[in-house]
Amino acid sequence: MSKKFFFTATTAIFALGAAQAKDVEVTHWWTSGGEAAAVAEFAEAFDATGNKWVDGAIAGSGSTARPVMVSRITGGDPMGATQFNHGQQAQELVEAGLMRSLENVASEDGWRDIVHPSSILESCEIDGEIYCVPVNIHSQLWLWLSNDAFEKAGIEVPADWNAFVEAAPALREAGIQPLVIGQQPWQASLVLQNVVAAIAGPETYTKVFNEKDVEAVNGPEMEKAFAALGTARELASGSNVQEWNQATTMVINGEAGGQVMGDWAQGEFAVAEKVAGEDYTCLPGLGLADIVSTGGDAFYFPAIDDPEMTAAQEELARVMISPEAQVAFNLKKGSMPVRGDVDLEAANDCMRKGLDILADGTVVDGLDQVLSADAGNQLADLMIQFFNQPEMSVDEVKEGLIGILEYDS
Repeated sequence: MSKKFFFTATTAIFALGAAQAKDVEVTHWWTSGGEAAAVAEFAEAFDATGNKWVDGAIAGSGSTARPVMVSRITGGDPMGATQFNHGQQAQELVEAGLMRSLENVASEDGWRDIVHPSSILESCEIDGEIYCVPVNIHSQLWLWLSNDAFEKAGIEVPADWNAFVEAAPALREAGIQPLVIGQQPWQASLVLQNVVAAIAGPETYTKVFNEKDVEAVNGPEMEKAFAALGTARELASGSNVQEWNQATTMVINGEAGGQVMGDWAQGEFAVAEKVAGEDYTCLPGLGLADIVSTGGDAFYFPAIDDPEMTAAQEELARVMISPEAQVAFNLKKGSMPVRGDVDLEAANDCMRKGLDILADGTVVDGLDQVLSADAGNQLADLMIQFFNQPEMSVDEVKEGLIGILEYDS
């Protein structure tokens, strides 16, 4: 082949690729330091295809961002791709015909064979078709502890929730906030999830949240969980931050003893260059049970009548679930990959704990998978009310929870 012909052919191919390349706006709520570092991995990988990731980060949590995302899609101003959590958050949009199916991509690339556990991909499935690409598995069932805080207080780092409760007076005496919880309602809801899963137990957790079993809410195991919830409120008294990552920063800086938070907290520790097992301790299932939940994030793609955009959307979906992007993204996000066939040699101590439990321990569904978006919001509002109103009894929480489960049945 002559140099002239090679140059001409290469130029033609490049021009064709450039003509088909597309700017794709991607909306999400990943704005903390660890989250931004993680999402940059997706952006870099997608840009390498010749397309361009146009970042549409929305400050605040998912509860702030989702209404904006939904409004744009229903209002005729769709983005190219948007984040939702695993579960039912986009179901109404799908049923209205506003989101495109990814069934052709999922079938061609064998997603049903590589996504583990299968319930993750099933959360993307409506009427037999896949409508989203799951990008991670986030377990909400963790207690994060500051080793420095306990050293300052002159006591050992607790091995579980019970020891943490016993250590709280020493932390208070040392001027350290025992438990920090931000004012975003979903953070308070996480505490309920944790005490139900770890203290009431996975069987009760499934009866309550999956099966909406009101009798289980009134059972003896839930009484233990509600008592622990009251204790958590006492430990969190004096907590005065808003955002979840502000609460994590207090743990990182030794200003708080612990935080009940999902495994995405790892991303903040990583940005702060803290080492798992040395600077901080992570306890799945509050240290009381080897248990993780399978919440997480997925991306949906609005239906847009533009063949080039459709092709770019499919390219983005393939990038997000590729082995390379799965490793790069999840190592920085602190979450577990959705693929069971990737190399995680660089995983830290906490991620390895989660992966081991995912493989051999107890796994429960995340609340986004078993509650409607409306019911989840109601639960979060109930829980933040409980933490902010000391006079509110656990019996009132019980009554509120029963009402939400009956509403969602």
